[in-house]
Amino acid sequence: MTRSLILTGLALWAGATLLLSQLRWIARPRLVDRLRPYSPGRHNGSGPALSATTFGEVIGPLAAGVGASVARLTGRDDDLAQRLERTHSPVDPAEFRVRQLAWAASGVAVSVLVTLAVHPPALLLVASVPAGALAGYAWAESRLTGACRDWDRRRTLELPVLAEQLAMLSAAGFSLGAALSRVASRGRGACAMDLARVCGRIRQGLSEPDALREWASIARSPAVERLVAVLCLSGETGDLGRLLSEEARSIRRQVQRQAVETMDRRAQQVWIPVTVAALIPGVVLLAVPFMQALRLFASG
Repeated sequence: MTRSLILTGLALWAGATLLLSQLRWIARPRLVDRLRPYSPGRHNGSGPALSATTFGEVIGPLAAGVGASVARLTGRDDDLAQRLERTHSPVDPAEFRVRQLAWAASGVAVSVLVTLAVHPPALLLVASVPAGALAGYAWAESRLTGACRDWDRRRTLELPVLAEQLAMLSAAGFSLGAALSRVASRGRGACAMDLARVCGRIRQGLSEPDALREWASIARSPAVERLVAVLCLSGETGDLGRLLSEEARSIRRQVQRQAVETMDRRAQQVWIPVTVAALIPGVVLLAVPFMQALRLFASG
């Protein structure tokens, strides 16, 4: 009993010391923390040595390396930074990889808990760990892929209106830079956000054709590439408005063809449950006389 009381007292003393050391009015600041504001090139804040930011900085390279390896294994050759920039995500690649690693850890924990609850063989328990990790990584990748697909659809639907607006402004005497800036400042869609980024790159010193080509490389959309190819002709032609109007009609026809294909595909999918619903009763009705005929042959 005495030994137990001594061990309990030591554990309580250690725990109370660790808890009280986090209080600013008890703990004495370390020498490193006191000298950090005067160190050149260092962060001047007085945050704790271990925080969410420092943990993300430490785990970020590991998460980025693991995520890149998994992406290569799954055949994903698209740049993560471009995909995040394509969706105007405020998350940088390192933060996305850290979140992806957290999803993978959650998948591992869930898979292990499920397998322990059902008491499977040891081999299945071991296989559930990589399966849960891959499921977590795949979940994060699928969310990003779905976001990229949604933004691509929004761009495709907004491009005809954007091309017509640029055509009207060009016919009214606006230069290409002024037309892009006006559409970017007044629009609220995906293309307006893209043009705002293009205008920002132009203000940073990039030329208008280079900024537009950068937009096309990030968007990776055939419609955007064709529109950018027409916009890059602004310095070589005096009839940019007519070319943009023709391109707007071409993009609108492409969107119409895609809508018709989608409707045809959905119309064909409607017949699948109808066919199955009609096939099952037919099979049952044919099976009844067939079984009766077999009984007659067997009895005769």
